[in-house]
Amino acid sequence: MQSASTVFVVRPARFGFNAETAPSNSFQQSVSGLSMEDLQSQVAAEFDGVVLTLRSKGVQVLVFDDTPEPPKPDAVFPNNWLTLHADGTALLYPMCAPNRRPERRSDIVAALGAQFHIRQVHDVSAYETQGRFLEGTGSIIFDHEHRIAYACLSVRTDAELLLQVTARLGFQAVTFHAEDTHGQAIYHTNVMMCIGTRFAVICLESIPDAQERATVTASLASTGHELVAITLAQAACFAGNMLTLQPAGDGPELLALSQRAYDALTPQQCAILARYCELVPLAIPTIETIGGGSVRCMLAEVFLPRKN
Repeated sequence: MQSASTVFVVRPARFGFNAETAPSNSFQQSVSGLSMEDLQSQVAAEFDGVVLTLRSKGVQVLVFDDTPEPPKPDAVFPNNWLTLHADGTALLYPMCAPNRRPERRSDIVAALGAQFHIRQVHDVSAYETQGRFLEGTGSIIFDHEHRIAYACLSVRTDAELLLQVTARLGFQAVTFHAEDTHGQAIYHTNVMMCIGTRFAVICLESIPDAQERATVTASLASTGHELVAITLAQAACFAGNMLTLQPAGDGPELLALSQRAYDALTPQQCAILARYCELVPLAIPTIETIGGGSVRCMLAEVFLPRKN
């Protein structure tokens, strides 16, 4: 199954601009004139809106609270430190920024293990000491049905470590390089690419190498995905940072994305996507502006088998 029916999220306690991640994340923007109290209030309202909307659509959303100490400005993006797979594997990842590493919390893994079967925990976070990083489903876009893992290589996505992890999970890796309009490496694959069951949103113009671009395109076509090509300008509005989810019951799949991303799409692109899923725009302007990540980054999928 490509789309999870359960996700977990982390309610942030000390959200803010992260100076340690800014050098590799051109999407982050520092905002002046906003008090810390007002910032936390705005972020809390946006976070709660995401949870309430997804629950109203039939998605199970598990909420964990961030701990105030140590400060973790990016705790709202838990998909980077943990992935949870259908075979019962929980995988812990090495994070590039030192102040993000405390986001990995054994109590969250234990709480998930109380509801779901975790048969093995594979922890590769020690590669941080070697300066090698792989940041979960920020780095890796999983095509679960066809066992293919797509990744644009960057300082946050180590090629050899990617191959090690995908081999352990039984996936074939497709790697490439992607750049923004300034020629800077795109820090995470999930800001330029999203894979649904029958479609793929991708910023092809961010892949400068023609052969790599052709390889990615051919791989997606061979697995029956209709391509929705977005521009670099649209990717800058987080139009690639989407996630399909499967609601309870027999309803169509959902496509969670930010309101900014939705507004950046053309009517034609929306029409294609609407053939496959219900689009669910979520307003998180403060989180995505200051944090440099959007809706997909907030949602950590739970594919683990559920306990009876």
